[in-house]
Order: sequence, then C-alpha cells, then structure tokens
Amino acid sequence: MKTGKTDPPRMDRRRFLQIVAVAGAAGAGWALGLHRRHTGFKMVQKSQPMMGTVLNIKLYGPEPAALEEAIEATLGRMLALEKLLSRHDPGSEIATLNQTGQLDQPSPDVLQVLTLAHSIHGKTGGAFDITVLPLLKLRESGGHTDREAVNKTLTLVGQQHLRLNRQRVSLARPGMGVTLDGIGKGYIVDAGIATLKERGLASVYLEAGGDLMVTGDKPGNAPWRIGIRNPRKTDTSHMVILKTANQAIATSGDYMQAYSTDLREHHIVNPKTGYSPPELASATITAPTVALADGLATAAMVMGHTKAIALLNSLKGCEGYFIDKALNHYQSNSFSV
Repeated sequence: MKTGKTDPPRMDRRRFLQIVAVAGAAGAGWALGLHRRHTGFKMVQKSQPMMGTVLNIKLYGPEPAALEEAIEATLGRMLALEKLLSRHDPGSEIATLNQTGQLDQPSPDVLQVLTLAHSIHGKTGGAFDITVLPLLKLRESGGHTDREAVNKTLTLVGQQHLRLNRQRVSLARPGMGVTLDGIGKGYIVDAGIATLKERGLASVYLEAGGDLMVTGDKPGNAPWRIGIRNPRKTDTSHMVILKTANQAIATSGDYMQAYSTDLREHHIVNPKTGYSPPELASATITAPTVALADGLATAAMVMGHTKAIALLNSLKGCEGYFIDKALNHYQSNSFSV
C-alpha cells in the first residue's frame, strides 16, 4: 500500500546509502560518539575491513577490558563466517559449490543461510534469488548490453534449481553459480550480535555497509537514533530519523555499485529479466534479524515499492521505507520515524 509522497530528505555529498547512527540531539554521525548519561558506563568501538566494506562495532558497559574481549571474540566469529560464505574466497564453501556444482556435508551455517535464502525466495515470488551470479558476471564484463547474451544467461538462473539437504547442496545445471551478496553480510552481522549476547552485552551497535543491528538502549535509557540518508547528492538537513532498539535495519540502493553514471545499471538485477530494476533508488527494511532485512531489501529493489509494501504488511515485525529515482518517498503501514 502506498502511504503517499513526502518531500525527500537531502544529503550534502554523494556516498553509498548507509544507515548511520545519529548522536543525540546534536545530530552528529555515529562515528563522533554517542552521549553517555551514566559515567559508570564506558564505550569501546572498533572499525575493521570485512565483507568488502567496513565493519563498525560499538559497545557500552562498565568494564572496558570485557568490552575489548567481546569485540575480539565477535570479530573472530564474523571473520570465520566470511571465509565460509564469501564467493570471492577460493577456499570457501560457496566457492566450492560454484566451482564444482556441488557441496558435500555443508556446514550448519551454510545450510542455515541457504535455507533462509530459499524462504525469502518463496516469500518474494522469486524477486530474491541467490543464483543470479551468472548475470552479475555478465554485467561486470559489459555483456549485459547484448540481449541475446542476457537471454542465454537467464537459463542459468533460478533458485528452484538449487537443491539442498544436510548431506549435499547442488546446482542442477552446469554454469550456475550462487552469490550470498544479498544475505550473507546480514547473516554474519546476526552472528556477531549473537556472540555479544552470549557475553551479556546489552547496549550494542553493529554495522557493516548499511546492514546493522542495535540492541538495548543507549546508556540513560535513550533510544538509538538511526538516520536514513538520501541516495542522491543533496542536503542532509532533513534526514529521516528512526528511534529504535532491538531492531535490525538494512538498505539496498542503486548507488552502492553502479555501472552507469545515471545509476540505471547497477549491481542489483531482476532474476527474471536480467536487467537492473528501474523504479527504486533505495529500499530500507527493518526486521527481527539482519539477514532477513538484508534479503528483503534486495528483493524490494526488484519488486518496486507497491509490491514490497504489500509483502511487508503481511510479515510480522517487518517494515520498509522506499525512495524512488525521482526522490519520492513511500513507507509500509507501521513504519514510524
């Protein structure tokens, strides 16, 4: 359901659409630090390259040494998952699947993320499809301008041809391939959050390239303030702000990896047409887990705002905020700012 258009917020420089934490009433970016209302709570933060982006983690608690240890344990868990799930790592399970067409005895994490991908594929009517790798490779090579080449590549796409069980994952057709770019990062962030929860951390901000999770409140029982930046080069003075706690947020956008200056061609492709979807500039999803938000944000870019909102209104705990290429804004029924 369309809830109407609003004046689009603006930003002061072009960068990939990233959800950023906004500090207190001053409205500064998360990297400048959040206001601490209890002197007994300390803040420890760290940034590290991971998953083709930069991971940012911020923790609050009474013991800095414990916070440092929790960060290192979290990074260790997340880096181990990246080695399993990245299609770019030749030693990963996903790379093995793509190289050989099958993966015997998949690890529990790989099986879990593939199972979730199947679930999102079904919910979105195929708009989310992890077998689009052949199309991405064609796009990266510049071959997407050849309609005949696109049609031929489309025969290698279709998540229904990915078969999985506890013993084996296999691709039904030679030349098929899997990419977890639209869900793997979210799954890894969720695993990082789980590691922190195991250590009793209640106030957490964990973000990687626009996929994030916040848990608890900031010290002083203040909600986290998350800003959704506009996908185009305009003013930031009217940034849309979410006040939230214990919520996952993910954004997909046409600017994150563009193949044309007008942003018509980019890294998100419709698995049914082979081309980038024409309507949306960005899709922001809130959900119970980052992996689910990540997958739904990718699917929403393909579906367009009308179909995406109809889907979100049927899913418990999931909401969305959308900006089209003309900078019109739309949101699902219960999305609140």
